[in-house]
Order: sequence, then C-alpha cells, then structure tokens
Amino acid sequence: MAEKYQSREERRKQMQANQHKKKRKKPKNKFLTFIKRLILVCFILGLAGVIAGISTFAYYASSSPKLTKKQLSDPIPSVIKDKSNKTVATLGAQNRKYIDYEELPKQMENAILSTEDARFYQHHGIDPIRLGGAVVANFTKGFGSEGASTLTQQVVSMALNNKNEKTLKRKAQEAWLAIQLERKYTKHEILEMYVNKVYMSDGVFGFETAAEHYYGKSLSKLSLPEIAVLAGMPQSPNNYNPFDHPDLTKKRRDIVLYMMYKNHKITKDEMEKAQAAPVSAGLVKEKERNTNANKYPAFVNEVIKEVQRLGNYNVYADGLTIYTTLDSSAQQYTEKILNTNSIINYPDKKMQAGIALIDTKTGEIRALGGGRNMKLDRGFNYAVDTKRSPGSTIKPILDYGPAIEYLHWSTGHQLNDVATTYSDGTPINDWDNRFLGKMSMRKALYLSRNIPAYETYKEVGKERAIRFAKKLGLNLNSKDIVESSSIGGGVQVSPLQMASAYAAFGNEGIYNKPHAIRKIVLRDGVTEIKPHVQSKIAMSDYTAYMITDVLKDVLTKGTGITAHIPGLPAAGKTGTTNFDKNDLAKYGILSSSVQDSWFAGYTTRYSLAVWTGYESEKGKKYGVTRPYQTVAQQIYRHLMRYVSEGKETPDFTMPKSVVRIGSELYIRGHIDTAIDKKSVTQDAPANVHAAYDADSNKITVTWDYKGSDATFNVSGTINGSAASFGSTSGKSITVANPKAGATYVFNVTATVNGVKSKAASTSVTVPGGSTDTKADDNQNKQPEDNAQKQPDANNNPGTDTNQSGENKDNTGSDKGTNSGNSNGNGSKDNNNSPGNSSGTGTSSGNGSPANNGTGTNGNGSSGSNGTKGTNTNGGNNSNKGDNSSGSTPANKDTGSE
Repeated sequence: MAEKYQSREERRKQMQANQHKKKRKKPKNKFLTFIKRLILVCFILGLAGVIAGISTFAYYASSSPKLTKKQLSDPIPSVIKDKSNKTVATLGAQNRKYIDYEELPKQMENAILSTEDARFYQHHGIDPIRLGGAVVANFTKGFGSEGASTLTQQVVSMALNNKNEKTLKRKAQEAWLAIQLERKYTKHEILEMYVNKVYMSDGVFGFETAAEHYYGKSLSKLSLPEIAVLAGMPQSPNNYNPFDHPDLTKKRRDIVLYMMYKNHKITKDEMEKAQAAPVSAGLVKEKERNTNANKYPAFVNEVIKEVQRLGNYNVYADGLTIYTTLDSSAQQYTEKILNTNSIINYPDKKMQAGIALIDTKTGEIRALGGGRNMKLDRGFNYAVDTKRSPGSTIKPILDYGPAIEYLHWSTGHQLNDVATTYSDGTPINDWDNRFLGKMSMRKALYLSRNIPAYETYKEVGKERAIRFAKKLGLNLNSKDIVESSSIGGGVQVSPLQMASAYAAFGNEGIYNKPHAIRKIVLRDGVTEIKPHVQSKIAMSDYTAYMITDVLKDVLTKGTGITAHIPGLPAAGKTGTTNFDKNDLAKYGILSSSVQDSWFAGYTTRYSLAVWTGYESEKGKKYGVTRPYQTVAQQIYRHLMRYVSEGKETPDFTMPKSVVRIGSELYIRGHIDTAIDKKSVTQDAPANVHAAYDADSNKITVTWDYKGSDATFNVSGTINGSAASFGSTSGKSITVANPKAGATYVFNVTATVNGVKSKAASTSVTVPGGSTDTKADDNQNKQPEDNAQKQPDANNNPGTDTNQSGENKDNTGSDKGTNSGNSNGNGSKDNNNSPGNSSGTGTSSGNGSPANNGTGTNGNGSSGSNGTKGTNTNGGNNSNKGDNSSGSTPANKDTGSE
C-alpha cells in the first residue's frame, strides 16, 4: 500500500509526462489540412461550374430556333448584287440530285460513318465518348485537333448556318437540337439528310451529284478509291477537290481508307490496293466538265474567294446576300471585248487576255476579264490567277518610283543610254539595238529604254526597290529578284496586282487593296459582315505625281500612242517580254515575237491593266507577233473610253511638294541638289500685252504663265531710255501717269527657284504730247526687225527671212513655208498664211520659216519654238535618231532578256 502511494507532486509530474507523450504521438499535419481544404474548394467550384454550365446550356438550348424539314434537307442559295444593288447571280439554286437512303451504297455509308461518326448507330445525337476523346486530343495536340460533332450535329449545323454565333452558344444549340432530331427522325432519315445536304465544292451538293460531277457516273457505280475521295471531302470541300488539289485529295483519301480498315469495313489488302490507285483515275476530263450557268464567271469566282477569306461561309448553301463593287455595264463591255471580234481583231482563238478594272481612289473592283471564251465554273482567271512577267510596266515600280522616293531625283535627272552589261557580262539590249546617249529620266521612261532603267535600279538598290514594290501590293521575294528584274525579268504578277499598284500613282501615293465585296448580309437579314479595307501611304505625293507626269508622255509621244484617248487626262506604261533564244529556235517562233504584251494605265477615276499572250501547250509555244503587240493597248483604249464616256475626269493635281522648272519636275527642298541651273531654261511668260487707258491714265501690262511659284520682273525702256517697272508674283502690273506721247517697251521675265527665263516683250505708245522722232522711226521699223530677229515666247532668237528652215543639228530636213499654226508675227518676206502641217507640232514663235512636217500617224512632238533654222515639223525632231516623234512605233519596249 505504501509502495503505491504517490505524493501530490509526483502525480502532477506524471500527468505532465503523459500529456507530452500524447502530443508527440499525434502531431498536427498542416499539409494534409491544406489538401483537404483545397479539395473542398475545388469541389465547391466544380459544383458551381457544373450548375453554371447546366444553367448556360439550358438557357442557350431554350433559345434554340426551330428547324423545319426543308431546312434540314435543302440548301439555301446566296445572291450576288452589283454596285447598284441589282442581282447579277444566284449561287447554289438547283445543283443537286436527291437520293433516298435505300439508294445509298453500303460501301459509301461505311466510308462516311468511318470518317465522320463511327458510333452513329450507338449515340442519341451527342456522343460522350467522342466528346471525351476530342477534349483529351485538344489538350494534348492543341485546340481544334479533333472535332466532337456527331453526324447528327453536322446536319443541325448545316441547317442552322450559325457560324457567326459564339462557339459556346452554337455548340449548345447544336447539341440540344441534335438530341431533339434523334427523337423525331430515324437514323436512316438523318443519314439521308446528310448525304443530300452536304456541300461537295464547285457549287455541288450531295454525294449523288458529286459522283456525277467528278466521275460522270452514279454513286452506285463508284470504285472503292472513288468512294473514299468523296467521303473525305465534307471536312474541307474546296481543299479536297480532286480537280483542283490532287495531292491534298490523295492524303485525305488514304486516311478515309485507313479508317475503314480500322473499323473493319475493308481488309488490309483492299486498303492498300485502293491507296495505290492514282487520284486522277476516273475523273471527268476537263473539257467535259459542267459549264458555269452564271454570268460574269471571272468576277463571281473572285467574289466566292473573297467570301471564304472573310469567314467560314458557304455561298452555295448559307443564304447570303453579297453586295459587291461590280459595275455591270463595264463588265458586260469587258466580256464583249474578250468574246467577240466586233471590237478587237484578234489574230486567232488561242490568244488569251486578262483584264482588271478598278476604282483609282478606293480599290473597288469594277470589272474582271478572266479570259477569252471563259465558260468553266472555277476556271482559270487570267485577271487574277495568272502570274506573268510584266516587262517594262515594272519600271515605274522597281526603278524610277524608288529613285524619286528615296534618291529625290527630278524628272530631268540625266542618265546615259550606252553599251552596258549585267554583272555576269551579259549585254543589255533594246528592241532597236541602238544606244541613244545622254537623256533625261523622263525620256528614258517614256521611250522605255532598258539600260537607263537598269542603271537606275542599281543606284536605288535591291532592298529599297523591293520595299517600294511591297507597299504597292507586290509581295516580291528577295531571292527571285535579279538584275534583269529591273526591266521585268524574274517578276511574276497578275493584271489585278498591276492595276492596283498603278492606281496608287493616280491616288497621290495612297494604296488600297483591291476588293470585290462591300458587305455581306447573313440569312437573318440583320447581321452584316464588312471587309476591312485600310488605305495605306505607299509613297510620297511628289513621287506619285512625278511618275504620273512622265507616264502621261508615254501616251502622247512614247511607246503607248495606240492607247491614247484624246481629251482624257491619263497616264500609262507598255510592257513586253522576249523569248529565250533557245525557245525561238526550238519552237520556230519569229524573232520579233514576244511572250507577253501589257498595258497598265489610269485616270483619276479608273485604273486598268491588260495582259495578252498565249498559254504553252505540250511541246509547243506561241508568240505574240509584231502586228498584234498593241492588242493590250487597244483593249485599254476601248474599255477606258467606254467607262469614262459622259463622266467628268479631272486632271491630276500637282501637289505643293513639286516644283515645275521648264518642262521638268523637282521635289521642293531638293532642287539645288537635283538641278544644274546652267543647263535648265525656264519657260518665259506668254501672251504679254500692254494697253493704255485714257480714263484712268494708266498702262496695264498682262501676261500668262503655266508654271507655279514664279516671280516676275518687268523692265524695259521709255523712249529708248532704260527703266524698271518692278516685280510681282501676279500676272499684271500698272504704270500710273505715263508720259504723254512716250513709247513704253516692257520686258517680262519669270524666275522660279533661282532660274530666270528669257524675256517676253511688248510695247505701247501713249497718245498726245510731242513725239520723239527717233522713237517713231524705231516704231516704224519694228515689224521688219521682228520678222527677222524678234524672240518668240521662249525668247529664242528669231529666224532670218532667208533661212531655208533646215536644222543643221537635227535630223529634220523638210522645207516649207511657215510651220503650222504660228501664233507670232509673220515675216514680210514669207508667205504668212497659217500652214497646216500633217503633224500636230505647233510653233508659238514669230513666224520662222518652218517646215511642213509629215509626223507619222499625225502624232508628232512639238517642234522648237522659233529658233533659228529649227525644224518645227511634227515628225522626227530629235538628235541622233532619237525616237521622240509621232513616228515612234507603239509597244516597242523590251522586257526581260
């Protein structure tokens, strides 16, 4: 008993020890507590998410539209309208042959279900197993790697056409309606809807119609490889179109065959034999394919492509209303030009042409000519799809445009047309195998000389040239650009690209991507889809105007005379590309023939590019012979005149950043570095006139001047004594209280950017007072002196009355009496009746004994104005055979060698 006794102190210590043991045995686990709480939070959040998901699903499902049998089985066609909102085409209206389920071959059914929905007969509209697999695949392989939609859901999706809806809402409604569809219709009825409604490219709906379209036979007669091709198409009909993309089609076909094998529908041997078959086997030959029933196939096909770029829409089934930029009248005339000989005399039926007409200010496509006698739906479009060498039409883009933009050249910048080679030693030639020596950039471009263009490209540099071209919509690859690209070699472009690039020159340097659609209205009649077209500054306004001013000369005295439309302010450029010498010999092509002939031109309203040439055939090539190398210019002239008729077309406006000195243009702020003032002559004032008004006792002197930013200095004499009458920026001065009886002579000069013109003169005698006898004598002699020596409006020394009119420095040698339409005072010793030369050159001088010119084709350049012995005829007027006259053959420029 005593042994068991414990004092109070001992018992207390024992209790403390026991408590300490308990704490060591059961330590508190903080991590485990955190995990428990995390699980609880996730459960609560998950439960809330499930509740929210169910609520959202229920909300979207409750707002699902009702589907009719017609919606489930019939596609809804789309309508295309022109710029005046008139319907010009209907797509997807009747191109379908309906079949019942009983007519569907079992092999076709197996291929469809193996590919689209292997568990079709097991689920009830949605497939949880397929959905779970798709979720896993999207997490492991990326979003969109595998779809979860059943075949029933695809039928609902085709009927709803709600691709513009948010994905969650669309999927919820599709799932709910798929469940309802399965309750209302049998599996065979749903499959029947699918095989008749599904889109199969080329405006074709349903498998039976597709079998006829692609293979020319009924679905029941297709082989296993052919069945697999069709079964694989619905996933991406246009990409798996066997006519257009045989390589992609084969890959897709082989996947379908593998899926059939995997699902035990065919044997391995059957799969391998079918996979070995060529995709082209059994396809309808191109000449036997269905033709397009729609008008304007080139434009309509471009609209279809643009719709597809704007979103996942099916123009043949989605019931779209597509508002386009089409000018129906211009399109009709374009097709008349291409498909008849009533406007253009084509050499044969094989010559092809591509035409692109766009609005210069907006980039809206007004008309497309896809080719001559174009009939096939989705046929090759020469206005858009062709990629041909542009020849010399590339020169403003790769050579002279960048030279003005980056090097600040003037149009008078001096270049040298002399024997030159590429860096590898290959000589560069022109069509005439001549070298014209020193010339301005202006002349080099409007005569389309190759060597100055190449030298310009070298100074600009490859990278800057490419940068300039890319801003104009030409996505040139640096690897493809070589030295000969400066004159068109190695570059591949379409007429639509060239029309839009040239439009930027006519639009003050602003580029607009060409587009055919204004807006799309979806089936609901409310939702609108509009293309995002953003204007971009491609170049400075001075570059655009200076190139335009030079290209205007192409039409009047350069290589594009055939394209000229009198009275229409326009600019443009020709282009041709030569054959390789080996091809000339191999195919027996005339050495003067070319591969491609172009013309690209524009006004302030329209930009138009035309390509003409031939497609190569097996073992044969054809060239455009010399008489038909102006067909592109002829097409341009007829179509541009047609669309411009009855419409005011303003001339191009010179921006403040440009200064005109004489006949050349300079960039303001870069004149001193761009000009040799000693070599430049400024235009003198014209129509100088002095008149005395007795009522106000004043002399008023007036004149005209075509340039801008000029300062005018007026000096002269009063009765033979020197006098200054002041300076002005206007075009008139007044002299108050003149001396009665005195004779006043006024000499007016113009100064622009430090360059002073020669004087233009006039005189007047104030009535009354005592006259100066000497002055009177001088007045009496003046007409005779003027006839011999008086300067013309450009202050060139007048021609003596006995001069023969022959020009020792120029090639003109014709003689005659007084050049046509002389505005000056005729010599007393010459026949002073106005001469009518056959050329168009005119003189504003003072009756120099000029020549009756014979300017070929009536389009000669103006002769020199009243210079001594100068040939003022409308014909060849140039130094050393320079082709600046009306006899310059059109379209003689040479593209890539």
